[in-house]
Amino acid sequence: MNFFISDALAAAPEAQADPLTSLLPLVFIFVVFYFLLIRPQSKRAKEHKQMVEALAKGDEVVTNGGLLGKLTKIGDNFVELELAEGITVKLQRNAIANVMPKGTIKGL
Repeated sequence: MNFFISDALAAAPEAQADPLTSLLPLVFIFVVFYFLLIRPQSKRAKEHKQMVEALAKGDEVVTNGGLLGKLTKIGDNFVELELAEGITVKLQRNAIANVMPKGTIKGL
């Protein structure tokens, strides 16, 4: 039984990998996620917040649900959107997806 121990001692020890080198792929993956996912999403959220804060009466907008209309009243949290003559709906400000160019809606 003594010969097993001597064989184990005779084997050369494996070289240990540097801990920094083994952490490098994880750091690389985080950097890629940051630039491809996190940064663009936060940039889009910031642009949407600025757009919602800049809403003004008379702006023609599209909602998240796809409704196209003209803003008639603007409050702190809610806006009134005129879809057609005499038809208005009340929405949260954050439900506005886009501000359209003036003249997009004809006949409102």
